[in-house]
Amino acid sequence: MISDQSRLRSADHSALITDHLDWPTSSLDNLEAPDDYSFPVSALFFKRFLKRPFQVASIVPSSKALVERVAGKMDFSKPRVIAEYGPGEGVHSREIARRMSADSHLLLFELDAAFSRALERQFAGDPRVHVIHGDAASLPYELKRRGIACCDYILSGIPFSILKIDKKRALLRKTHDALAPGGSFIIYQVTNELKQHATFFEYAESEYFLQNIPPMFITVFHKTPSPHSRERRTAQSKRFSRLAGVGADRSA
Repeated sequence: MISDQSRLRSADHSALITDHLDWPTSSLDNLEAPDDYSFPVSALFFKRFLKRPFQVASIVPSSKALVERVAGKMDFSKPRVIAEYGPGEGVHSREIARRMSADSHLLLFELDAAFSRALERQFAGDPRVHVIHGDAASLPYELKRRGIACCDYILSGIPFSILKIDKKRALLRKTHDALAPGGSFIIYQVTNELKQHATFFEYAESEYFLQNIPPMFITVFHKTPSPHSRERRTAQSKRFSRLAGVGADRSA
């Protein structure tokens, strides 16, 4: 015979299973407000990795620690225009949308149709977020048709290492040209080989971030000279001015 205590344990276990089945499985299941982006769509991410491993490039989305570190490279104290290449299921996009102001804009460029549909559903209630199912190379066109002059930040998680050199450099040129003076191109990659190709940018800062699977290089390419470069150029300019003055005195 089954004791009353055993029956109670069985009932409790059944209740736990029922409760578990009621949990939301993703941020798409129960969106109550545009800024509620708390649940990652990891099941979709895994499925798309199995279908397109080279394009997705990772078996799991970025860790919370990586997302926060990357977002920390941006200044959200004023309205911003931000573009993201290859947002996937939107783990970085959600954090950016959470931090940015009401009059900012976030353009998401996603080639994968399933990810693109998921992003559209996810941000349907947020007019600041624009999902573009297309190539990141269309950024200049998308900015122009929206009447936006340039971006403050461009973020990318796409695996640049699999792109052909000519396509890679062409995208880097368009990225550089689309940034405002003082803007930044931020990447998180398994390798840091892009630094040798991103010669359009004045300087770059990198760190190797271990709190992610796999560990990632986070590199920020700046469309502005470093403070040391400016100091050197100012010193050079003064030196040339002095030399020019000396030459003028001699010719007189």
